[in-house]
Formats: sequence, C-alpha cells, structure tokens
Amino acid sequence: MPKLLIITHPEVVIDPNIPVTDWGLSKTGRHRASAFANAEIFSEVSQIWTSTEQKARDTAEILATPRDLPVNLNADLGENDRSTTGFLPRDAFEAAADAFFDHPATSFHGWETAIEAQQRIHRATISIVEKQDGNDLAIVTHGAVGTLLWCILSGRPIDRRYDQPAQGHYWQADLKTLEPLSGWCSLD
Repeated sequence: MPKLLIITHPEVVIDPNIPVTDWGLSKTGRHRASAFANAEIFSEVSQIWTSTEQKARDTAEILATPRDLPVNLNADLGENDRSTTGFLPRDAFEAAADAFFDHPATSFHGWETAIEAQQRIHRATISIVEKQDGNDLAIVTHGAVGTLLWCILSGRPIDRRYDQPAQGHYWQADLKTLEPLSGWCSLD
C-alpha cells in the first residue's frame, strides 16, 4: 500500500535578526534529517515535495540526496503565515500558538487563521497526491500545518493536543484514501 509521509523539519538555527522563513537547519537538525533519509520508512519514497521555507527545503534536499530525487517546491505547504508579528521569544510564541489552535477562526495579531492554513495545506496536498506515480510520497512541511492536515484527514477538530511534541517528526497516511495511519513519530 503506497503511503504519504508528512515530515516536519528538525531543529533550526534561531536568529531573531533573520526572517523566520529564512532560518536554516542546525547541525543537530541536519544530522537527524540525514539519518531519516536512510531509514526503512523512507526507502520507498519516489517523490518529495516541500514548502519554500529554507528549513523545509534544507530538510527535503537532505532527504532527496541518497536517492537522487528531485525536490519539488510548493509555497502552499508553508507554515501558517505569522509575518505580522515576526520573531517571538519562546514563551510568547507558545502562547501565540495556543491562541492559534484554541481559536481557529480568529487571527492572532494578523496571523493567518488555523482554518485558513488548514484549507491551504489540504488543497495543496490533494493537488500533489493527484499527480503522484503510485509509490510513496513525502511532503516536507512544518509542525502547525502538519497538525492541521492530520486533523482534517482524521475528521478531528483543530486542537493543539494533536500537535507534534517537538520539531522533526512525521506521520503516515494511506496514499489512496489519505486516512492517517499513525500519529506523530520522531525522525529518530
């Protein structure tokens, strides 16, 4: 049975002076992505799509290298748009993320709403799956939108309790039905 793998980027280099969308992977993040590229779960992937954000592109390129796969970009796979607030220190970010999930139809200080982000990632995923060749497909994205996608495909309400526990996780779905086969699993 062909599978869809939704993969989130692992650890990044946080720099408040650089836009969040331009952050790259840290040494630890690169190591974790490299290990996952050689994992059995990834062995049947024949196509990789990714968000255009640097950390996701870095992850996708690392995953693609051992199999010499092209990396396909789709901006609609990006994280929820938080550009109105820019960088937030950890505690402020966690409070904002809680508000994002707790009030999915309401914008947090100009952020894209959770419902809008969910609809966007769902449309993008359906569009990509419709073009897939029948082998396993990997989509490299971000935690919040990966969670929103899991929620809609599982028939669950938007809720942060379904969020990944940390950066660098994946979940699987049946590629034909898009029914999730797992919750979040660590890349290592």
